[in-house]
This record gives sequence, C-alpha cells and structure tokens, in this order.
Amino acid sequence: MTTVLIQDLEPESADIGVPAHYGDPMREQRTLDTAVGLVDRSNRDVIAVPGVERASWLHTLTTQHLSDLREGQGTELLVLSPNGHVEQHAMVTEDGTTAWLDTEPGAGAGLFKYLTMMQFFTQVEPRDATAEIAVLSLVGPEAAATAARLLGVELAEPRVFDVPGPKFAAGSVPNEPTALYEVRAFDGGLARRVPLGVDLLVQRERLDDVLGKLADVPRAGLWAYEAVRVARKLPRLGWETDHRTIPAEAELLAPAVHLDKGCYRGQETIARVHHLGRPPRRLELLHLDGIASDHPPAKGTEVMLDGRAVGFIGTAVRHYELGMVALAVLKRNVAPDASLLVGESAAAIDAD
Repeated sequence: MTTVLIQDLEPESADIGVPAHYGDPMREQRTLDTAVGLVDRSNRDVIAVPGVERASWLHTLTTQHLSDLREGQGTELLVLSPNGHVEQHAMVTEDGTTAWLDTEPGAGAGLFKYLTMMQFFTQVEPRDATAEIAVLSLVGPEAAATAARLLGVELAEPRVFDVPGPKFAAGSVPNEPTALYEVRAFDGGLARRVPLGVDLLVQRERLDDVLGKLADVPRAGLWAYEAVRVARKLPRLGWETDHRTIPAEAELLAPAVHLDKGCYRGQETIARVHHLGRPPRRLELLHLDGIASDHPPAKGTEVMLDGRAVGFIGTAVRHYELGMVALAVLKRNVAPDASLLVGESAAAIDAD
C-alpha cells in the first residue's frame, strides 16, 4: 500500500504528519461515503482537563452547557473573544475522571494557554496531552457497526438539538449539551460517536495494538476525509473561520453553543445576533466549474461578485461525485443564484 504524506505534497500545510492518501484518493472517498474507512488524524492537538471541578469550570469558560457533563458523554465547545469571535473549537470526551479536548493541529497551544490563564484556584489541572493521545477516525455509514464488531463498543447515534428561533422563550432549551456524542471505553482508548462516524482517542503507547484490531478496515487519507467533510458542510477552525467569525456564520451554533445558559465571554454578541436573526455572513457549499483550472483554489481565496469580494474560500476539494467543490463564507446579502468567481473558476452556490 502506497502512503503519501501531507508534507510530501503540501509542505506548508497545517496538516503535516498524517497521510494525504494511500494511492487512490477518489476510491478512498467512495469508501468513506458508502462503507467505512480508517483515517489517521493523529496530528490533532489534545488537552487533558482532570480535576473535580472540570465540568463547572469549562461550563463558565466556554459556549457549551457542561455543568452536568457525565462519564460517557461527548460534545463540542467554543472559546470566544470578548466580542464574540471564534477563537477556539474543540471536541469534548468525558471519561469519568478527565475531560479530553481535541482540537486542530497547532490550535492546542492557544487553547492550553487560555485554560491555564483561567485556572486560578479551581480544582483542575489542564495539561497538553498530545504526546499521550492519538486521534483516529472510523468514517462512513458502517463506522458504528465496525467499532462494535472490532472494538466491542456499542454507540448510539449522535444527537444535536435544533437551534431555537429568534426570541425563543427562556427555559425552552434543555440544560444539557446541545450536541451529545456517546462515549465508550475500549481496550486502548475511548470511542466517541460523531456525525461522520466514530472518533477513537487512542493511548499512543497502545496505538499498534489498536491498529492491529482494525487491520481489516480500509485506510483512507486526510484528503478523502476532507472531501467528505466539505460535502457534509461541516466547518473547520482556521479554514471556515477567520478573526471576525461569529458562531452563527460558520454553522457552529447547533453543535457548540447553548443559547440559554449563563454568562460566558462573548455571550452578548451571540445573543444579540441570534435574536436579530441577521448574522453578517453565512457558510455555503460552492460548486466550481473547473474549466479554467483543475486545481482547487487555496484557502483564503476571495469569492468575487461583479468585481467585488463577497467572501472567502475555506476548504476546496475534488469530490468523487460532486466534482470540484468548496466551503465558502459569504456576505449574508449574496443571492442564492448569484454568479460568482473564485480565481479563474466560475462558482455557484449549492441549491440544497
């Protein structure tokens, strides 16, 4: 099996350290979309938060309702600036003694610094656990069944609450995480059910053992994972966000923001924008014609309309069915049928 690493193709990428593909990216995409494949995401940063006050402490610092987070639960959280802009996004996995926060490669240092600054006299002991834990992902419609068969963990479907409408009644949002991902321990780590499949938080010292149990699962590279993520319109910190992004612009409200909890940094902006119902920008899936160029546009490429910039490209990929597509953050007033230009490629907003 040919293994091509990200750094062999994109040496400046934030995703260096994991395979881009194993020789056939399109076949790998199809596997993730129709069956199940194993993706190496071990370059993700991981922060461990043990301590008896971890749930209430994280509840006060982040956008998610975590005060009653229990063993066997996972969710998502954001850290916002005082003005409500997204600074950090992390997945949460609670095992009964520690809340494990995994985030984008390179983002862990900022998250760890913030948590350490806010520790004060709270009974928590955050630490950088990237050297302890590797993240792998079983992706596809057969992911949960594969985890049950090979790792012995039964995991319920993810549950994500709908975002309440503007001016919703106080108390109408349940006092629990807005996204709930079941977590189960297995020999060598933790399994977390997520929208794309099952994430595995594996003890690095047990990585070979776990990979051995999963030896029959087809491998897929990060390129295939990203293509599936883009098609599902799932945002990624640092790709579909910039220094001005608020959660509503990147479709992060539903999985990561509890709109009816107590105060947290940036909450006033979130509440004001939600009750007005008019976020300045929105996340869209774009179809690119690929005629002028067969190379997906780079992250940050401007989206143009009638000669003016109306947004930017986050992640652009070649999808095995959809062709060249990209996630873009666009100004709210861009019409759904607008004729857009991305570099040399004509672009259209996905009708679905």
